[in-house]
Amino acid sequence: MERMRRGNMISGEARRQMALAMRAMYEAGASIRAVAASTGRSYGSVSRMLAEVGTTMRTRGGARPNRRIDRR
Repeated sequence: MERMRRGNMISGEARRQMALAMRAMYEAGASIRAVAASTGRSYGSVSRMLAEVGTTMRTRGGARPNRRIDRR
């Protein structure tokens, strides 16, 4: 995906196409921050655009495989 200069407005079909490309990146495992960095958009704009195209968001925090709950 082409990196855009920060602050450039995008609307209409171009916005939808960009949002769908961002969705593909996010659903392939990229974080919102990684998508934002690779596209030149802010975290907030990426988050909004993902919501606009109906993306199911992952929970916060990522995997914690070594988490141990000590119940005594």
